[in-house]
Amino acid sequence: MRHPELTSLSLAHIDCDAFYAAVEKRDDPSIRHQPVIVGGGQRGVVTTACYLARIQGVRSAMPMFKARQLCPQAVIIKPDMAKYRETGMAVREHFRALTSDVEPLSIDEAFLDLSSTLKRGRIPALELARLAQNVQDQEGITLSIGLSHNKLLAKIASDLDKPDGFAVLGRSEAADFLRDKPVKLIWGVGPATARRMHDLGISRIGQLRAFPREDMTRLFGRFGDRLYDFCRGEDPRRVREGRASKSVSSETTLAVDTGALAALTRVVERLSYRVADRMERHALAGRRVTLKLKTSDFEVLTRSQTLDGPTADARMLFSVAQRLLTQEVKRQPLQTYRLLGVSVAEFDGGSSSITSRQDSDPESDEEN
Repeated sequence: MRHPELTSLSLAHIDCDAFYAAVEKRDDPSIRHQPVIVGGGQRGVVTTACYLARIQGVRSAMPMFKARQLCPQAVIIKPDMAKYRETGMAVREHFRALTSDVEPLSIDEAFLDLSSTLKRGRIPALELARLAQNVQDQEGITLSIGLSHNKLLAKIASDLDKPDGFAVLGRSEAADFLRDKPVKLIWGVGPATARRMHDLGISRIGQLRAFPREDMTRLFGRFGDRLYDFCRGEDPRRVREGRASKSVSSETTLAVDTGALAALTRVVERLSYRVADRMERHALAGRRVTLKLKTSDFEVLTRSQTLDGPTADARMLFSVAQRLLTQEVKRQPLQTYRLLGVSVAEFDGGSSSITSRQDSDPESDEEN
């Protein structure tokens, strides 16, 4: 952890290492040194794979049959969301004991602003090292920590020395560090954006710096404005305690691929009521309803409708999702599907501890 800026950096990103698998290994010492995959049944997908399984090529959201082929000796465990939530909340209490400025991103990941620790004359890096040791001793899992002066660099740093790592990325070195890194390292650059950059001849972060801000916005929309800052290692966003949900969703992988409207409708109804129940528990109401479908050949489709006003009514959500489903099935009558999901976003006021990567069904392909 030797670094010239070590005593002045105060923004951390903390990620529990292979969280679900780590909890399972903690609770069953007999599998501690074996590859472990947490996920659905034969037709489900991988939720989390421990690092021993990742060495064999297993990745989150990979179909389970492929994961079994790559790592036939792996121990397969279905998710136990209640247990993971309990451990996740316990880890979060460790965060809050260090600072009240905690922004959860998911059950196992958060940003921490340690400015208050710095003002008290204490060194955030040392406090974070103690935190990691306490979590390992008391909760039985390890953390990877990134420390910097902004969110972007802290998140990048937390991935540099996984698992059980602590990496520092300072202001003075950020631009040089990022220059030759692939564009996908930037938070928010997904496959679609990366493909568009590739079409423009852009593969490295440094290449983005040749574009003026207005060109970035023209090429990449609203994200372009943020991308202009990100490629320079700049990120003005602050840690937001009690961050409001971006969406609430539920999805499931079907036992058998089907294109039958009646069967798909029953699944959509169940998912709609589940989403409505979660929204009601957290006093949320949203305007935008989205139906997600994954075809038998793994193509992901999303169909959305924005309502005139916010709602958390299960019957309304089901009505909208059913209409979207019917339209899609009629448009492609020969298509079959392996996964369905329903989500609601664009909330009206209120906040919740649910995050955009909320608890998923046992056979969901949400990564946690």
